[in-house]
Parts: sequence; structure tokens; C-alpha cells
Amino acid sequence: MRIIGHRGARGEAPENTLGGFQYIQDLGIRAVEFDVRQLKDRALVIMHDDQFMRTAGQDKHLYECSSQELEPYNHAVTWSEWNKVEPTPLLEQTLKIIHNFDHIEVEVKAVKTQAEAEALTETLEQQLQGFEHSAVITSFDPKIHLALQQKKSSFKRGLLVETDVKFKAIEQALELGCIQIGWMNQLANSDIIQATQQAKLNVSVWTVNDVDRAKQLKDWGINGLITDYPKLMMQHF
Repeated sequence: MRIIGHRGARGEAPENTLGGFQYIQDLGIRAVEFDVRQLKDRALVIMHDDQFMRTAGQDKHLYECSSQELEPYNHAVTWSEWNKVEPTPLLEQTLKIIHNFDHIEVEVKAVKTQAEAEALTETLEQQLQGFEHSAVITSFDPKIHLALQQKKSSFKRGLLVETDVKFKAIEQALELGCIQIGWMNQLANSDIIQATQQAKLNVSVWTVNDVDRAKQLKDWGINGLITDYPKLMMQHF
């Protein structure tokens, strides 16, 4: 079972930041998950929310910004013990830090239209060149998967599931050409994991922060454990 840092290591470092990615690099863990969005100037940035309030404490929507307007937003503002400013990173900056990772789950956040999906995935494929061996593009949004499927993308993909559709999700993942499913922790029981494995799909589970639960999932044979606390999990596995 691979330990995968969630948004870098969001329980141990500011989430989706260059400092957080360097933190997990320094731990010796070589697997990470993070979120990607596309700005109005087509730049790809690493950020979970579509506005800055929760992580940077400022009431500003991300999509109002270009890549040249990200510096004022410090995503370490709530981390009193973190002594660095952490602006919103670009995907290109992040990839330079994690260039030697074995496994990178690139979660593409949902978009409104198929045209937006096509524009985003075109830029994403360009920037991920050279990471075909390690990158898995994941999304809840079927539009993202369809855009990549239609262009016969060479990148592996994973369907993310957080609603109780269970066995229908396995069918959907196969139809979309995915190689894995990322199950929300609350949905991941032994039956659904076994069914996913029987469909020859890899299994990652998110977000798992309890060691006993992680041991159970390991016993069930999951491939990836996505956790906010990779250092904690590394001490037990």
C-alpha cells in the first residue's frame, strides 16, 4: 500500500503549497495528491477551493485572477509556526519539486462546460509531458475524463467517487477508460473494494487519517492511502 500525501501534507504543512510539497519530499515519501484549476490566462494553479478565504483569509475568487496576480495570497496565514509565505503555486513550479516522485495524483476540479474541459486538459497534458510514468489524472467530473478520452490521452486516469453510487461507479470508470477509482473513505467497504479489484481497477481511498482504519484498508489490498498525515502513516507502515 502506497502512502499518498493529500494536498501535499495538509495536516502537517500548508495545503497545496510549494513548502508543503517540499515537506513531503524531505520526508522521503514519493507519492502525492493535489488539485488543479485553470485561470483566465490559461495558467494551471494548485488550489482546492475556487476562492481564497479558507486558506489565505481573503475574500477573493480565484477565477478573477491571472497568474500574475497570485502573490498577495498567503496560504500559510493560519499556520503560526510556519515561517514562510506560501503563495498559490503554478503546476509547473510544483512539478519541479516532485520531479522524482513515483506517483502523482493530479485532481482536476470540475468545470462548467465541455469547452473548458478541453482547454484545461490540453494545457495539462502539455505541462505533464515527461510524467507519463508517474502521473494519474483524477477527477469527479466526467467532462474532464471525456475530454482526455476523446483525444486518446496517453495519461492514466482515475475516477473519484464521493456519492453512494458504488457499483455504478465501477461501470462508469470502465466506460471512461480509467485505470483506478478513488473512493471516499466513508464508502470504502470490503465489498466495494473487492468489486473494484475484480474489475481490474486500482483502488485509492481518501482521506484516511486514522491508523487503525489504514491498517484495515491495507489488509483489504488497496493500492493507495491518501492521508493528511503522511509522516504519521509512514511511522506505522
